[in-house]
Amino acid sequence: MSRGDKSAYTDKQKRQARHIIESEKERGHSEEEAERIGWSIVNKQDGGSKKKSH
Repeated sequence: MSRGDKSAYTDKQKRQARHIIESEKERGHSEEEAERIGWSIVNKQDGGSKKKSH
């Protein structure tokens, strides 16, 4: 199970993370490791869970 509250992420960030997690599981990573990788990539790309204000 993933750690932390993901409610602060935008829908786009959540979709990106889900896609990355599924790809990592297909590559042979465990669920836990895939989630860590997926959310790490989203955080690196977008600077964390801050919703963008426009």
